[in-house]
Amino acid sequence: MESAFLGGVIEGFYGPPWSQGERFELFGQMARWGLNTYLYAPKDDPHHRLWWRKLYGDEDAARLKELIVECRRRSIRFIYALGPGLDLRYSDHAELACLKERIDQLRGLGCVDFALLFDDIPDVMRREDGERFGTFANAQCFLANTLFGLLPAETRFFFCPTPYCGRMAKALLGGPGYLAEIGEKLAPGIDIFWTGPEIVSREITVEHVREMAALLRRKPVIWDNLHANDYDGRRFYCGPYSGRPLELRDEVRGILSNPNCEFPLNYVPIKTLGNFIRGDQTEPRQQYLDAMGEWLWSFETIVGKPLTVEALVLFGDSFYLPYEDGLEAEWMFAKVKNAVGLGPKVPLPELSILKNFCARLPELSNRPLFYALSRRAWELREELDLIEKYLARPGDDFRSDFHLPQTYRGGFVARLQMLLKQNEDGTFTT
Repeated sequence: MESAFLGGVIEGFYGPPWSQGERFELFGQMARWGLNTYLYAPKDDPHHRLWWRKLYGDEDAARLKELIVECRRRSIRFIYALGPGLDLRYSDHAELACLKERIDQLRGLGCVDFALLFDDIPDVMRREDGERFGTFANAQCFLANTLFGLLPAETRFFFCPTPYCGRMAKALLGGPGYLAEIGEKLAPGIDIFWTGPEIVSREITVEHVREMAALLRRKPVIWDNLHANDYDGRRFYCGPYSGRPLELRDEVRGILSNPNCEFPLNYVPIKTLGNFIRGDQTEPRQQYLDAMGEWLWSFETIVGKPLTVEALVLFGDSFYLPYEDGLEAEWMFAKVKNAVGLGPKVPLPELSILKNFCARLPELSNRPLFYALSRRAWELREELDLIEKYLARPGDDFRSDFHLPQTYRGGFVARLQMLLKQNEDGTFTT
């Protein structure tokens, strides 16, 4: 039914899981944009990690079955993931029985493909586990291989290692030789997830992936966190899928994106991922501009004149990608920085355009989209307003009646962030 190459979306972030309606909307987008795989792994669904030993109740099981049926209807591969590693007792036979029981329940709901995830867990073994298995890698391979061996031949089974990026591997997370042992002992038919050089990788090169394929003894499946925002609640990312050459598709078994927590903010990331999977040769920036033009219909307003694509692009450029702002935002920042340095009464039309866009977002007919944007847009608007007032100040003694100490830019976290300054090389100084 499905292509052997996996291209699609992971619901694998920390935070509130997507609603059933949002998932159905996602499946429609994926079908239109040529994506064929959905991985169910929301970190804060308690059944995924905390309650992995418990079976689903009837109501929750029925919702999962709805997703499985809808994916099958749209020719999308549904993969169910379990993350038992927080408190798993590897040497306890009862734990393996719990894992098998959960998989059997999902198979009864129509699920065919499964994943076992050992990411973001402690890498200190219990004494009993160490005595039996010796290493983390050996213990995890035993569980994965045993479960895989119980499943039908048509099952695709996936494994996420404890060190799932290059930096973690260099830090010897999971113990020395972990990845080499996984490559040697994990059944050849099991796919392995990999995020690249970093958890959030700016670039993933062919050379890097070939090195990992040699170590893992199989081509990896890329779990791509380029658009993930669960680690920074102040930001989201609506830039294009980029930093990966098209040739990468020949070196991996699939590419799955784990995107923004807020589903309504993922239109451009998922659309441009689909372009990449299909081999679109268009430059990523142009793909972004085209997708933003299509996304504009989601910004229809209840009252007043429609928002413009120019303003939307400037706003999107302000929330572009983790390692870069978009071109329009970069240019605007340079102008603002120059104006702040020069003093008052420097005209900045871009500042007014962006501020007005933020101010008009409450008019959106699409309320879920507005709610997803509102706090970020409010913060941006407040900063723009402060700068605008600063540039128009009559003298050097500038203060704002709307930005009192510890109300705006305030709070304990903000105070902590001011204590250490991070330099471009990643080091911190006071």
